[in-house]
Amino acid sequence: MARMNQGWVLKQRPEHEVRSSDLELVETPVAPLGPGQILVKNIYLSIDPTNRVWLSSRDQYLPPVGIGDVVRGVTIGIVEDSSSERFSPGETVLLGQGGWQRYSTYDASAASRIRRRENIPLTASLSVLGTTGLTAYTGFLDICRPNPGETLVVSAAAGAVGSIVGQIAKIKGCRVIGIAGGPDKCKWISDELGFDGAIDYKSEDVGEALDRLCPDGVDMDFENVGGAIMDAVYSRMNVNGRMAVCGLISAYNSDGPMAGPTDFGRVLMNRLTIQGFVILDHFSRAREAYGDLAAWIQSGQLRWKDHVIAGLDSAPEAMNRLFTGDHDGKLMVQIADEPSSVSGAGR
Repeated sequence: MARMNQGWVLKQRPEHEVRSSDLELVETPVAPLGPGQILVKNIYLSIDPTNRVWLSSRDQYLPPVGIGDVVRGVTIGIVEDSSSERFSPGETVLLGQGGWQRYSTYDASAASRIRRRENIPLTASLSVLGTTGLTAYTGFLDICRPNPGETLVVSAAAGAVGSIVGQIAKIKGCRVIGIAGGPDKCKWISDELGFDGAIDYKSEDVGEALDRLCPDGVDMDFENVGGAIMDAVYSRMNVNGRMAVCGLISAYNSDGPMAGPTDFGRVLMNRLTIQGFVILDHFSRAREAYGDLAAWIQSGQLRWKDHVIAGLDSAPEAMNRLFTGDHDGKLMVQIADEPSSVSGAGR
């Protein structure tokens, strides 16, 4: 009997949050391997805000997921079969487009080998030692270009990327103010991660809080949210301020253009630099980034949270949690149990 796969396919483009009628969980035979391919049993599926963008028809940096296609997503899994000399069964790999499915038939040249690090869970390869960490590292260091003593504001500061950005900023000698939703998240970034201040956007006026916590203005903004929160930070940026636009999650569940700053003239008058970025443009920095991130973890300077939800069937619900804030740190779905031992030889 042919091995059967199970995966979520797109039935129709969501109008707002993802509903049960937008996706369908289907079973199909596992595709046979072609030359140079591997068969991977997926263990963890990354849930990211960009997943929602890919389901829409808006202009984006990758083609939208097609109707009837498996939903796109990053996965970690174990090689079960191989027609490539590059990988052997039992090795652990990361697939940039493994998809929301149990098995992926994948070109070996596009897979990345994962090396397990002592005392660091496998889930970290989807978070702090994966694209999440690389996003935080390159977006902050390469675009914000921090100097010691400068003030950074980071939105979604208790999220997967924002929490790492703030800690890197502290390592680099910056003053860090985080914007997060709820007292528990604000307490975590202040008490455990060492941020200099926290703003609970759910219970206080963000602009008034920024005036109190950033009396000398804002030098850098690492933007994950967009909308009114972004505008409040933007309107308080200093001359030669830098804004790294990583995400605009407040607008992802809506159609049409995403709102920008209300007073665009400040870009000219304050000589601001505003740059959007996607991680696809920064993979050349991966080796350096993962080396630094791992060293900061080992020295106790960098902490993170992985929020794992069990079961492939829970993936749509997990994605909607990104927009309600009902998660802590990096959100992912566990599709299968980890094997008792995994292999690999370096990232």
